Amino acid sequence: MSYRKTLKLLCGFAGGSAVLVLAAAGDSRGYFGELRGEAASRWSRFTVLQAAQPAWTPASHTPAPTGHAWDFNWDKRDPSALTNGKKTTAPASEDPSSEQDNSKPKATRNILLIRHSQYNLSGTIDKERILTPLGREQAEFTGKRLAELGLKYDVMIHSSMARATETANIISKHLSGVDLLSCDLLREGAPIEPVPPVTHWKPDAVYHEDGARIEAAFRRYIHRADPKQKEDSYEIIVCHANVIRYFVCRALQFPPEGWLRMGLNNGSITWLTIRPSGRVALRTLGDAGFMPPDKLTRT
Repeated sequence: MSYRKTLKLLCGFAGGSAVLVLAAAGDSRGYFGELRGEAASRWSRFTVLQAAQPAWTPASHTPAPTGHAWDFNWDKRDPSALTNGKKTTAPASEDPSSEQDNSKPKATRNILLIRHSQYNLSGTIDKERILTPLGREQAEFTGKRLAELGLKYDVMIHSSMARATETANIISKHLSGVDLLSCDLLREGAPIEPVPPVTHWKPDAVYHEDGARIEAAFRRYIHRADPKQKEDSYEIIVCHANVIRYFVCRALQFPPEGWLRMGLNNGSITWLTIRPSGRVALRTLGDAGFMPPDKLTRT
């Protein structure tokens, strides 16, 4: 049997993941392509050592799905769930399905979550924790970026804390005609005890109080469009890192206790898209590429 055929056969037996130890009788010099004399046509011994790595198969390399299936009624606004079990009020002459069709959302909501800019960490109360000079620069960059996107923004909602309010006010200078609204639900806090745990975090009582408020903010602002909404909307929410990270986990149906595994730069943009069907997509997470590197912070 020729050398090439023998080598191909042995590799086939080994599943393509073997180590060949070859010893030839007679005078043999060089590598496989440089054999001389009888060693070119005859081998006295072949030892095939199977590698520890098993042979590749699609079944052994395809990750299995984990967790629960996607819940299309995560925001409790799925039209099929709202009408399930209810009697129709449509006249007999009309199509029975028309009522449900009219209740289906048709527009997409785009929610741009902005983390506030860098602020004075030495402040002891909220009104003292205003933006630093660098923080004001960051807010200007964010405002310019939002304007450059050329989107038709419907509203800008911001946390009532000083650093978020100031950030929103600076951004609004670049977005003429966009209404500003303040909301206490969006204030910073600890939404849920993080996993893995951290030793420096707050007691359970704070999670209990802050978590309920931040969850209420999620339910108020993160959901599919109302059936009456005719056009796609673009809404800006200026708030805090913990709130944004929790919103992202909840919207994507990831474990909410994983919120602390993500990091966000000051002034960064996180973009969620919510389709009429209830599908959610994360278009960007903590985008701050529009700022110069020396302007990036996470404080």
